[in-house]
Amino acid sequence: MTPDPGPQTPAPRVGVYVCHCGINIAKTVDVKAVAEYAATLPNVVVARDYLYMCSQPGQDLISKDIKELGLTRVVVAACSPRMHEPTFRGAVFSVGLNQYLFEMANIREQCSWVHDDRGEATAKAKDLVRSSVARVSRLEELFEKEVDVTRAVMVIGAGVAGIQAALDTANAGFKTYLVEKSASIGGHMAQLDKTFPTLDCSACILTPKMVEAARHNNIELLAYSEVTDVTGSMGNFLVKVLRKPRYVTDACTNCGLCAEACIMKGKPENEFDEGLSKRSAVYIPFAQAIPACFCIDPKSCIMLRAGKCGKSPKCVEACMPHAIDFTQKEETVELKVGSIIVATGFEQFDAHGKPEFGYGKYKNVFSGLELERLTSAGGPTKGEIVLDGKVPQDVVFVHCVGSRDKQIGNEYCSRVCCMYLAKQAHLVKERLPNAKVTVYYMDVRAFGKGFEEFYDRVKDEGVFYRRGNPSEVYKQGDRLVVRVEDTLLGEMVEHETDMVVLGTGLIASESTKELAKILKMSLSADRFLLEAHPKLRPVDSTIDGVFLAGCCQGPKDIPDTVAQAKGAASSAIGILASGKVKVEPAIANVDADRCTGCHICQSLCPYQALEFNDEKKVMAVNEVLCKGCGVCPSACPVGAIKMRHSTGEQIEAQIEALLEAKP
Repeated sequence: MTPDPGPQTPAPRVGVYVCHCGINIAKTVDVKAVAEYAATLPNVVVARDYLYMCSQPGQDLISKDIKELGLTRVVVAACSPRMHEPTFRGAVFSVGLNQYLFEMANIREQCSWVHDDRGEATAKAKDLVRSSVARVSRLEELFEKEVDVTRAVMVIGAGVAGIQAALDTANAGFKTYLVEKSASIGGHMAQLDKTFPTLDCSACILTPKMVEAARHNNIELLAYSEVTDVTGSMGNFLVKVLRKPRYVTDACTNCGLCAEACIMKGKPENEFDEGLSKRSAVYIPFAQAIPACFCIDPKSCIMLRAGKCGKSPKCVEACMPHAIDFTQKEETVELKVGSIIVATGFEQFDAHGKPEFGYGKYKNVFSGLELERLTSAGGPTKGEIVLDGKVPQDVVFVHCVGSRDKQIGNEYCSRVCCMYLAKQAHLVKERLPNAKVTVYYMDVRAFGKGFEEFYDRVKDEGVFYRRGNPSEVYKQGDRLVVRVEDTLLGEMVEHETDMVVLGTGLIASESTKELAKILKMSLSADRFLLEAHPKLRPVDSTIDGVFLAGCCQGPKDIPDTVAQAKGAASSAIGILASGKVKVEPAIANVDADRCTGCHICQSLCPYQALEFNDEKKVMAVNEVLCKGCGVCPSACPVGAIKMRHSTGEQIEAQIEALLEAKP
């Protein structure tokens, strides 16, 4: 008798759907020929082409075939999986097919968009489809798990973006930790005098928000603190925050007597005033600072540096509420949160990087933020523009310093420079009506609501805009000379002036880059944080549960910053409100029978997702932490780890199909 072979696994029934994507694909690829070829491949029972597969009729076409033809696998040949894989997974799942039995072939970005020859592009598209069919035939069902969510959110950075995001999440009823590395919240907006194009007082807009954040019952403010480590995943992050000592307790009444009593000589520059004024070792960043509490700079304080300050520290003697405490130490707190919003802002381009403009060499050359402090009523000169006791009679503004510049690697436009220089030119003209104000520009980009009208208003006030490319600033006698190529007249111009203001661009802050390493986030080519998708997911980061707000994602003005902060807060609230999150099943899996417990994989895992089971003496995968990056299976010396949804068999089948003779 012939032995019973037992139950046989039925052959997969594959459906292939090729998208025209309008003319994005069809212009270069013969879509119908690709569909006809797909119909000849093993296990394919139907192959169709459609104008827009991602449209509802296109999705319905797939769903209908699954139900009527009994499809058990689906391949869509279209655009990038990053764009529409979730769309098609949802379509197959809606009619009962496991979403992980779906495969996507990218014949747009990887084929039609990078080739001109229609014949070669069509042949390559067939190769990609053949490879995908080979892989999808070997895919296995995977099932998502759900885990509970920690109903709290952390906002990192407390400029206007961070404050708005924190208020929105707190107002929704969720515990919110607002972390700020500086001694006060407020960010760069607190340094501004007016905001364009409405010329509203910056402090009048921002200060009430700062106070509201400090008083909100659901917000715990962690100023003068930094995030040092983040583990876990969406819904359950564990964040370590280093709290730096202020050396001043909450008993501080903000009277300022300690600062007056400080005997330190050679006072350091005031960072808030961009170095245009001095402060003592014990200081408050600015008058409206939140928390409204002084702090002591350990780098400047004699007591903290030398352990002794005269017979007794004068600041301690002057402090009536006895708020100064030199015994304070750094402490690390661990906080559990369900989602994280990154709002770490920007830094001003250091104009020393363009030495031809004389910044740092000539004292009458200022950066954009320095002029903001000069024109501010709370600034070092109380809003008066006076240089060495003289009122400047000629002021020059230079556009695009540190932006749109290939030489220094900043090819992007910083967006706000054109308009903040227009605002500053208006303020200079307002305070110095008899002064000649000239703006040298490459192009004026007045893209926002009311921006063009404001630009026209500034010109009507007597500010002279001249299209030119400044090449050098040098001193001649007591005055500065700006050498400019007038790009309309095609001639060189030497402009004598009393004051030069550089329209410095926005760059990603160093704290943002450090945080990207901690969170394992990606950076874009311009070194800002990379969003998950520039159009469809502009506030999502590349890490699930982590959202972006404000200038950490790219240069933007205040309205766009606030809008993105509200979007990030809404996304974070969505996770917390659901109460549960799904865990991605396409992760690493350890075969306990083969594992030797060598720990090689554990040392290499970037997400700390591998844990050693002391009882069984084998490695185990924490399914919540694992991101399916593939490092551990590639490093395992005995092949005990495999990637679900990317097994060796699946990858080998895909490669072998690509190596077959071309059709």
